[in-house]
Amino acid sequence: MRTLIILLILGLITGSAARASGQEVRITLTLAQVIQQAKDHSLAARQAVTTRETRYWEYRRFQSNFKPQLLLDGRAPAFSRSFDEVIQPDGSRQFQPVRNNNSSAGLSLEQNVARTGGVIYAASQLQRFDDFIRDFRQYNGTVFAIGLSQPLFQFNAMKWDRRIEPLKYQESRQEYIASMEEIAYNATLYYFELLLAQVNQSIAETNLKNTEEILRIANEKFELGKTSRNEILQLQLELLKVQKAVGSAKRDLEIATLNLKTFIGLQQDGRLELTEPVPGQSPNIGAEQALQEAYANRADAIAFGRRLLEAERDVVKAEKDGGINATLTANLGFSNRGATLTDVYRSPQNQELITLSLSLPLLDWGRRESSVKTAQANQTLASYAVEQDRQLFAQAIYTQVTLFDMLKEQLTLTTRADAIAAEKYEIARERYVLGNLSVTDLSIAFTEKDQAKRDYIGALRDYWSAYYRLRYLTLFDFEKQTKIFYE
Repeated sequence: MRTLIILLILGLITGSAARASGQEVRITLTLAQVIQQAKDHSLAARQAVTTRETRYWEYRRFQSNFKPQLLLDGRAPAFSRSFDEVIQPDGSRQFQPVRNNNSSAGLSLEQNVARTGGVIYAASQLQRFDDFIRDFRQYNGTVFAIGLSQPLFQFNAMKWDRRIEPLKYQESRQEYIASMEEIAYNATLYYFELLLAQVNQSIAETNLKNTEEILRIANEKFELGKTSRNEILQLQLELLKVQKAVGSAKRDLEIATLNLKTFIGLQQDGRLELTEPVPGQSPNIGAEQALQEAYANRADAIAFGRRLLEAERDVVKAEKDGGINATLTANLGFSNRGATLTDVYRSPQNQELITLSLSLPLLDWGRRESSVKTAQANQTLASYAVEQDRQLFAQAIYTQVTLFDMLKEQLTLTTRADAIAAEKYEIARERYVLGNLSVTDLSIAFTEKDQAKRDYIGALRDYWSAYYRLRYLTLFDFEKQTKIFYE
């Protein structure tokens, strides 16, 4: 990170000087610097950070459900002036004028009990009533009370939330790490897209220069009668093809540069020059180790258990929702009334309340049984889906490890092929100048050299993309042999 910042600062300084002198700004970047830039400044990285923060606050909100809640409620003023219907002793009705105030205020401390799904609370409440027509005032209040509201034989959502929500939060943390590794993988693809475009441009410009030189030599030979008109025409046609290739390479270079800058969030103007990321000693990655780390680190592995828990929860909910529905409410405290506020708190009387409400469906036409059977079928389906996903999960790891090992060998072979093709072309060029090689054979050497170079860059791309893909699948750094972690 420090190196990247220094590089960008130096780039800005040199860029200002270069613009002042009319020179093109050149920015040299390595693969590691491009990946770090993408992780720090890309739009995808900002989205990942925002998603992580959202999941964090969702989890904080869940945790708050298990902590005491202090609540203040009130109603003041509560003035009313109207005509109300009043039933007289003889059964007749009269509408009497009413003008009063009925204000109240209360303070309560509540605590959810996750094990039982109930709520315990402590409360204090005060009420004031003013009758302005009769000039009457009355106070009523609960000095102190404790109580319990306990559902019986019902589904306890809090009990299941305590098991499932922490898994969701752990998933979100691993998903953030996976998102950052996916950014590294995508940045690698964009990096090599631009690197290949640069190589193609370099090849095209070199071929143009060499073709012009060879055509000049061929014209001299033609004037001396040492070559045929057909070879001149062949070289002229080759020159036109190379000139077209230069134009196409420049266009592809501009597009690839724009794509890379856009993805990594690089605002600086100038021409990017990427270095070939030649790997050092490649790490030896075992399939069993990779699978073990994937199960320990990936959000998908955590989700397997969470999905099974959710299916089990839905079965329990279906069984409870269609059965007995009962709630026990109990309250014990001290209350009083009086003409003045102090009367409420002078010698308060006992206040007791106990209630058991009950609801039992006697005939539901199979509704409860249908709900339970549906939930059980979904649970079975979820277990099959999780088992299939586990197999695909393991298969993806084994496949990627095998692919990485194969691409390491491919990189070694293409490196040797590139060196051989380059040397072969130089020999062919010298032989043509000396008159010992036909233009057709020279053109073949041209093509083989260019293709070998492209194959080498492609092998580098495949190697690094496979490596970062394996990091993404396991969230493990095989070079440092440590788990990948981001603050």
